[in-house]
Amino acid sequence: MRSTFFGFILVASTGSSARAQAPAPTKKPPSSPTTPVAPAAPQSKHYPILLLASGNNPAWSLRIGQKGPERLDRPGYPPITLEPAEVAHEPSGDAWTYHAKDTGTGTALTIHLSREACYDGMSATKYTFRAVVEHPQLGTLSGCARIAAELFPRITNQTDDDADDAAKKKPAPETTVTGFKPPTAVAYVNAADKIVLSRGTVKKIVAPAGADLALSHDGKKLLYVRSDSKSGPDSTIALYEFDTGRSRDLVHGNVRQPFWSPDDARIAYLTNQDQKWQIWTLQAAAPETPAPLYANNIDALQGWVDAHTLLGTDLQNAYWIADDGKITQTALLQNIYGSSFQIRESDTVRVNPGNPDLLLVSASYTTPPPGAPADANHLSGGIFLYELRAKRRVILTPPDQSASHGEWSQDGVQVFYTARLASGPPSTYRIFWDGSASKRYILATNFVIGQ
Repeated sequence: MRSTFFGFILVASTGSSARAQAPAPTKKPPSSPTTPVAPAAPQSKHYPILLLASGNNPAWSLRIGQKGPERLDRPGYPPITLEPAEVAHEPSGDAWTYHAKDTGTGTALTIHLSREACYDGMSATKYTFRAVVEHPQLGTLSGCARIAAELFPRITNQTDDDADDAAKKKPAPETTVTGFKPPTAVAYVNAADKIVLSRGTVKKIVAPAGADLALSHDGKKLLYVRSDSKSGPDSTIALYEFDTGRSRDLVHGNVRQPFWSPDDARIAYLTNQDQKWQIWTLQAAAPETPAPLYANNIDALQGWVDAHTLLGTDLQNAYWIADDGKITQTALLQNIYGSSFQIRESDTVRVNPGNPDLLLVSASYTTPPPGAPADANHLSGGIFLYELRAKRRVILTPPDQSASHGEWSQDGVQVFYTARLASGPPSTYRIFWDGSASKRYILATNFVIGQ
C-alpha cells in the first residue's frame, strides 16, 4: 500500500510529457521498511561534564555534573545545593559560564570556567582548568578545577522504562551527611512532664518537673530550674548527678537559664537584680560564692561561645560578652531574623560547636508558611541557620511543623528540636544541618545533649 501511494505522488508531479515517454513497466523488487533517520546528537555546552573545582582562602569545593553545578561545599558549613540553569560557551571554545541558583536562599550565582593551567598555591599540582564562583552573599571564590568522573555516579544508557529498573534501582539515601554519631547522653522532659537523664541504655528520673535543662559535656551532671512558688518568681537552680542519683540546690532566687562552660568548671545563669536580668557565674566546685559578670539587662542567655565568651540577647541585639564583662561583638537581631521571623524573648540562639560563625535560631514566624499547623495556644515557629559573615539565612525545618528549642549535637551536623504537628503530642525531632531527613526521635520535649 505504501509503494502504490508513493508511485502516485511521483507520477502526478512529472506532468503529461512524462506520461508520454514513460518506459515499459518493470518488475519492482520487494519493498523493505524505510530506515528512519536518527536526529543529530545534541551538542553539550559543558566541558567537561564531570568536574570538581576547589580553592583556598577561604576553602571551598564545587561539583559540576551532567546538568551543571550541583553542590557547593565549605568546611564548617552545611553543603549548598545548587539548581543548574543555562550554560554559555564562549566563542573562544576554551571558556564556559555556568548559571545556577542557591536553593536554600534563591540567590543566583555564576561559575566561570576556563581551560588554562592553574595552580592552587598549596602544592605543585598543575590543574587543567581555572574556576571562579561569584555568589552575592559569599563573594568571589577563586580556584582550580579538574575532571573528576570518579566522584559522580556511574552513567548508563538505560532508560527509565527498562523493565528491570525496579529491581536494579535502590532508594536514594535520605541524607548525604555521613560520619555522624547519635548522642549517648541526653536529658529531656517526657510525656508525663518528668525530667529524664539518659546515658547509654540507662534512664533515670531526675525530678517530677522543671525547666531550663543544661547537661554537662561529659553527660554526668544536669542543671535544671525548679519553681519554688506557684504565684511568685522564686526558683532554684538544682544540680543532679547521674552516678549518685542525688540532687542539690545551687542558687535560690529569681534565677533561670543556667549553662555549663565548655570545661564544665563554671556555670553561667541569669538572675534578676535591680529589676534587670544580669549574668552571674559560679564555680561548679564552689557554688556558694557566685559573682556578677554582666550587670546590664539581658533578656535571654544563649550559652557559651567558647571558654571565655557568653552569648546573650535582648529584643534588639545579640551580644558576645567576655568573662571580664566586656562586649566584644554585637549583631542586630533584625538583620539575623529578616522579615520572616519575629523577635521574642523566648527565642533560642545556639552557636555551632565547630564554627562560631554559624548560628541556629529558633523563632516564631511573622506569617506562618502554607501547611503550618494551626494552634491557638502557640505561635507557629521555625528554625533557621544564619551565617554572621555572609549574612546568609536558610530555613531548616519543614513548613508542616511548628519547631522550637533547637539544639546542636556535639558533632555539629545534627539538630534536635521540639516539633508540633497538626495532630499528636509535641515530640523531639532530629534533622541534619542541610535540612535533610527530618524524623521523630523521641516522644519528649526540651531535649538537651551532653555527649
